[in-house]
Amino acid sequence: MKRELSRAQLVERSIIKKYREDIWNPFIAAVKRYELVLEGDKIAVCISGGKDSMILAKLMQQLQKISDVPFELEFICMDPGYNKENRKQIEKNAELLSIPITFFETDIFDFANKLDKNPCYMCARMRRGHLYSKAKELGCNKIALGHHFSDVIETTVMAMFYGGQLQAMPPKLRSTNYPGMELIRPLYCIHEDSIIAWKNYNELEFLQCACRFTENTETGISDSKRQEIKELIKELKVKNPNIENSIFSSIHNCQLDTMVNYKSKGVEHLFADRFNEEGESVDA
Repeated sequence: MKRELSRAQLVERSIIKKYREDIWNPFIAAVKRYELVLEGDKIAVCISGGKDSMILAKLMQQLQKISDVPFELEFICMDPGYNKENRKQIEKNAELLSIPITFFETDIFDFANKLDKNPCYMCARMRRGHLYSKAKELGCNKIALGHHFSDVIETTVMAMFYGGQLQAMPPKLRSTNYPGMELIRPLYCIHEDSIIAWKNYNELEFLQCACRFTENTETGISDSKRQEIKELIKELKVKNPNIENSIFSSIHNCQLDTMVNYKSKGVEHLFADRFNEEGESVDA
């Protein structure tokens, strides 16, 4: 007699079977290529309630089951001041998907909502700090966030268009404020469209945006430069379907000798100095 699978098991199977090429394989590729998970790691998977962090949790659970490298997981969700409905939605999904979440409360939304300038920036910085702190309290040495391939592309373009700099989003980094702690991005090679397809296939409903700041706007959506970049890339893909892969490849293939100035570890390296000191000669 065939055993009936639970909802969580069906969701897990869809990742391994139906979305193996689009989700599971790129996930494993990122973990291996960037050495994101090492023996003895204790990783805090950070849950926001959205689709990205939820699929990250399922992928990390599955990896732990099959990995030859022993590591531990904690699933943490910071409640920065969610309304009751949003908090219940996260709890409902965690139960549905068999994700053992540890919640902890902060007042970040209340604080950020009172700011006149850069509330989103301050909220993000404060959230990151609280996540590091909670992870360290639980004995973790890493936090895992749900930034995916599309986030990497958009961040790279945003930095150039609006920040006046060539800057990417690395697959992992060391914390400066929390020594011994690292941040990893296991979804680094997974396209957002694939995550959306997985969500829709499994008829899952996740939080779209639980931000108090956007709740107070007329449309419920803040004026987002990221959304603007999303639309731009979508338009560019019509003429060049490979444009996202080209941008992704470019951050792995930086020709540093052709850059006029660059910064490394906070130190600025000027082209004029390099040219005079090193006798720099590059045909371009």
